[in-house]
Amino acid sequence: MTDQAVPLPANAEALAAPLPTPRKLQPLRRLLPFVLAYPWRLALTVTFLLISTIASLAIPAALGGVVDQGFVEQNLSNVASYGYLIVGIAAIMGLASGARFYFISVIGERVLADLRQAVFVHLLGLDARYFDTHRVGELTSRLNGDVAVIRSAVGSSGSLALRSVVTIIGALIMMLLTSPVLTLAVVIAAPAILLPLIAYSRRLRGMSRRTQDALADLSAMATEMLGATRTVKSFTQEQVQSGVYNERSEASYQAEVKRLFARSALVALVIFLGTSAIVFLVWWGARSVFEGTVSAGQLAQFLIYALMASGALTNVSEVLGTLQSVAGATERLVEILDTEPQIEVAANPRPMPVPPLGTVVFEHVDFSYEGAGRDLVLHDLSFAVAKGQTVALVGASGSGKSTTLSLLQRFYDVTGGAIKVDGLDVRDVSPLELRRRFAYVEQEPTIFAGTVAENIRFGKPDASDAEVEAAAKAALVHDFVMDLPQGYGAIVGERGVMLSGGQKQRLAIARAILKNAPILLLDEATSALDAQSERLVQTALEHLMAGRTTLVIAHRLATIRDADTILVLDGGRIIDQGTHDQLVAKGGRYAELAKLQFRLDEAEG
Repeated sequence: MTDQAVPLPANAEALAAPLPTPRKLQPLRRLLPFVLAYPWRLALTVTFLLISTIASLAIPAALGGVVDQGFVEQNLSNVASYGYLIVGIAAIMGLASGARFYFISVIGERVLADLRQAVFVHLLGLDARYFDTHRVGELTSRLNGDVAVIRSAVGSSGSLALRSVVTIIGALIMMLLTSPVLTLAVVIAAPAILLPLIAYSRRLRGMSRRTQDALADLSAMATEMLGATRTVKSFTQEQVQSGVYNERSEASYQAEVKRLFARSALVALVIFLGTSAIVFLVWWGARSVFEGTVSAGQLAQFLIYALMASGALTNVSEVLGTLQSVAGATERLVEILDTEPQIEVAANPRPMPVPPLGTVVFEHVDFSYEGAGRDLVLHDLSFAVAKGQTVALVGASGSGKSTTLSLLQRFYDVTGGAIKVDGLDVRDVSPLELRRRFAYVEQEPTIFAGTVAENIRFGKPDASDAEVEAAAKAALVHDFVMDLPQGYGAIVGERGVMLSGGQKQRLAIARAILKNAPILLLDEATSALDAQSERLVQTALEHLMAGRTTLVIAHRLATIRDADTILVLDGGRIIDQGTHDQLVAKGGRYAELAKLQFRLDEAEG
């Protein structure tokens, strides 16, 4: 008859949903700015909502007239007249309901897209320290899963809640206008249903939390193991981990069974109380008809309003039951949006010189990942790189080589001292402008799951095909790309799984060549390659380094013989520096390392 008039027992399980406390719903307020960003769509939604609800409330009034002036008086023409009226009202209600559903759904999708974009942009703006302490998989889950959960709150659930609240208010008003006497029965019956449900739902809420915790533990374990399948197989842990997973799966199952049993008991209670309330209402109404205080049409009209209010109340309960998870998802996203980058951008950034100077200076730099006063990774680090010079950083793992390059790009801020690029303190310039001065080639290059051309063009998104091809040729990429079935349009797979190690390195070098930055940062790109791939990559690097200021982390000393200066690091301090020949002649740590490496190379040769 209407889209809200649903018998109570059919929706008993929805009424059995645990109701969230107001405090737990507070994060939902943060969604308001996203919703209110579209006032016209919101206004149209509310308008059509009111039209459709008022129309649905008018139908029972017309049906009351059908009973009293049609059936009781046995007047067929009155039945037909009321029938035409009801059909007209139904047409208005249908059109308004369709329009309301369309606009609220569009708002939901728009808010979903805006929220996901806001979180993604904010994540990209956070500094490296944030990602050091947060798992990427967890952040991706928030970005996708939590945003999708919120869609239901803004879209279908939001529409259902608004419509149901208006329906409840309207139905109660119409019930009171129809018969104050019958309304008294509702006042008596409602607490008898709601109070036991509220009391029992508190217990169910605790069970739901334990079920979610067990499921989260199971999911975390599965994600970790599936992400390390090679390690699991290498250590032949398949059966052991299967057993652990089975134990946690069984714990999740038992928690869910307990919750379902409690939920089933609550559903049974709702059905019993709801049916009893309807029987009581019919008895009260029948007595009122027999006493002549209400007519048969008014009783029918009142019962329909009561069913409408009951159905709407069921819908509200269902929405409130889902709001707890929606609020939790919102809270996790709000945590990201409220996180401020620890890298502070200068209020009035100084412009960097044009053309670039290509100079780098470290002045008494101290750094600790844990902040001032904690264990230092770098101690009083000072050196300078002039335009066009090549400076190599050599040292054992943990000596601070990679940290030096991270500080130079201002992924972190120094604990003490200063870093200057082109004569300016990196803290006084825009991080974006600063990082445009660098081209970075990592030891394990990041290759995206796109085409060859897209990966090269990452260094300069607006580059032409000719520029991409020129960079590829300089990096010795062009020849092997031409052997691929689709050339530069070939898909390289996630993390470049379709390419060899040497091909990935050269692709990363082509990306750096295309960027054409004045300062080159190399985390030695040849240490994990075979001899043939190393020669090709080294040739590509020579093209890249030509005319550029270069800082290179050296793992294989043969690649830095021609460096202008070699800095030997130990425990975050420079313990020696000079050219290759000077350091070998001087003896010490570098000379020992060089002697060992070159002896091994000769043995392998």
